[in-house]
Amino acid sequence: MSGLLGKLSPAKRVTSNNDLPLFYVNQTSMEPQRRDTPRVSVTFAELLMNVEDARNDQSTTRRTLEMASPITSSTSSFDTWTSAPASSLSSSPFVLSFKDLTYSVKNQKRFNPLACYGKSRNGSSVNTKILLNSISGEAHEGEMMAVLGASGSGKSTLIDALANRIAKDSLKGSITLNGEVLESRLQKVISAYVMQDDLLFPMLTVEETLMFSAEFRLPRSLSKKKKKARVQALIDQLGLRNAAKTVIGDEGHRGVSGGERRRVSIGIDIIHDPIILFLDEPTSGLDSTSAYMVIKVLQRIAQSGSIVIMSIHQPSYRIMGLLDKLIFLSRGNTVYSGSPTHLPQFFSEFEHPIPENENKTEFALDLIRELENSAEGTKTLVEFHKQWRAKQAPSYNNNRNNNVTLKEAITASISRGKLVSGATNNTSNLTTSFQTFANPFWIEMIVIGKRAILNSRRQPELLAMRLGAVMVTGIILATMFTNLDNSPKGVQERLGFFAFAMSTTFYTCAEAIPVFLQERYIFMRETAYNAYRRSSYVLSQSIISIPALIFLSASFAATTFWAVGLAGGSSGFLFFYLTILASFWAGSSFVTFLSGVVSNVMLGFTVVVAILAYFLLFSGFFISRDRIPLYWIWFHYLSLVKYPYEGVLQNEFEDPTKCFVRGVQIFDNSPLGQVPEAMKLTLLKSMSGVLGINVTAETCVTTGIDILKQQGITDISKWNCLWITVAWGFFFRVLFYFALLIGSKNKRR
Repeated sequence: MSGLLGKLSPAKRVTSNNDLPLFYVNQTSMEPQRRDTPRVSVTFAELLMNVEDARNDQSTTRRTLEMASPITSSTSSFDTWTSAPASSLSSSPFVLSFKDLTYSVKNQKRFNPLACYGKSRNGSSVNTKILLNSISGEAHEGEMMAVLGASGSGKSTLIDALANRIAKDSLKGSITLNGEVLESRLQKVISAYVMQDDLLFPMLTVEETLMFSAEFRLPRSLSKKKKKARVQALIDQLGLRNAAKTVIGDEGHRGVSGGERRRVSIGIDIIHDPIILFLDEPTSGLDSTSAYMVIKVLQRIAQSGSIVIMSIHQPSYRIMGLLDKLIFLSRGNTVYSGSPTHLPQFFSEFEHPIPENENKTEFALDLIRELENSAEGTKTLVEFHKQWRAKQAPSYNNNRNNNVTLKEAITASISRGKLVSGATNNTSNLTTSFQTFANPFWIEMIVIGKRAILNSRRQPELLAMRLGAVMVTGIILATMFTNLDNSPKGVQERLGFFAFAMSTTFYTCAEAIPVFLQERYIFMRETAYNAYRRSSYVLSQSIISIPALIFLSASFAATTFWAVGLAGGSSGFLFFYLTILASFWAGSSFVTFLSGVVSNVMLGFTVVVAILAYFLLFSGFFISRDRIPLYWIWFHYLSLVKYPYEGVLQNEFEDPTKCFVRGVQIFDNSPLGQVPEAMKLTLLKSMSGVLGINVTAETCVTTGIDILKQQGITDISKWNCLWITVAWGFFFRVLFYFALLIGSKNKRR
């Protein structure tokens, strides 16, 4: 310990809100560090616990410990004030081993009538493409392993295989951690996966994004103050202090830079301090400086006691100086695996020595490409690598002998504060000693809802546009159908108003399609490693959608009900409003379900518009229920528009004392409607004589009940229509949950 004290390079002091020093961050040097010196690993969980101890006991002796590698004149350091006992720094190394990983896919080509050889029964030819061919290797705690190769070499496939993102039935070979098979449930808890694309909410700031991740991944037992301290520590570790209050941004909103966005993507997946971190091309699309800073951050993560495995396309010279292990792939085969320092020796023995002033990685990749384009391909290089590894294996195994079991290693990590996602100290059974989720479902619902509301508040134009569409439609209907009278034409106009109004409520819900599609891959990333339950997401999204639906329904109902002159007074308005609300709820749920099934926005809009048109066709407006053919009657009962349409019709025409056709009005919808009034009265007298009933000009011929019978609306009461509409909404939310459960596995087949 004494050797570590006092060896501090120039550093920038970072303090907490109450001015207690957390740790020091050196920003003066970004040069590669030496790997041949011993390290002292301190996890961020230790740091936070020790900070909390220091706050509670100001008399505690402050001691400075290194978080990164030892400080030399040209190395950067991460130093922390802490009162951690020396025993907490003891390391129990993890070793991730993979052997003979093989993965292939079947490519089914289109039918070719001229080719008869090698066809399947349906006439199409099937070829098997090998993406991974007996890949083996080993990654150790504190090290960074990089997988390199040209596009299509199998880099991302290997990362997916190690990260348990390929179905077990399709992947051959074994993956072990400290010699024990790594079960899927355990791996989700102790590892994290950073996708190639930065999947973030654009309207959240960097600090808010990391804080929401902390609320998802860190257990409820950890206080709010500790979670905030952890986020602040992580912001400093990622070098994001200057961008902490800046929104992430997207094409329409200016935000953080590409390198900062990539570091935020890494941060949200390491908030719980995982043992293994997988990354798919973390430097893709970044300039050399930003790429170097990202890899530098990953080096710090590895040195804090994690295994870092990434795919990378073509690292620069400086990045190569940070990597501990390399695996070069060519069309699914390993052509080199080992330390970067052994590359010159390897290619020299292969009789292709690397020139002194040339980048070793670029030379290796160029040579591999040349061999791939040759007649024999990389077969000779693959065979040479096998022989070379066989010669290196004895000394390699002696230097890397690890006798620590997985149970002991995880127990030691938990005791040091690592894996703070709900792990317990009882690791007698590794699979059951970890909670599947860090928080109960109601906490998850609150956090998801809080995040969604914050996003909505920062994009008020979305609600404004939807409100504008509803209000414009309401105003048009109100001015088009103003003060309808109780005549036969008034009846037809009412039917048209109700049919259009009810269908409009469903069509305006189509805007919900891009809402989930924009979050789809964020949702898949977060649920892949158990950040929260799918049920929590569905329930939370359902609840937070209701206030907006209430507001939209009230606006539409108030705009149209009295202007059109609908019946029922205040009670009639209440039912009309509830029916509009139920329609919005059912339509929103239906569209949300479709967004969980259809992954393309344009396709989703097409499907929604088509199905809603069918619902309107079979609602009973264009053709009454009694006249629908029997082979289509089932669609009539599946129509979402049917139930609110029938409900509002009953609300309007249920009064038996209200008359809509009197005496001479029976001729209005016939050719006799154009004859003089006197002639109509004469016809009524003649009809009275024939029928034996006195029919005068004021005699009520058709009441509201008669109109309902003519429309075939007699089997379901208006309140039952309302409850059925509400039930449809819940039904589609349940279907949405199952769509997410089945469709978001995020694994290759």
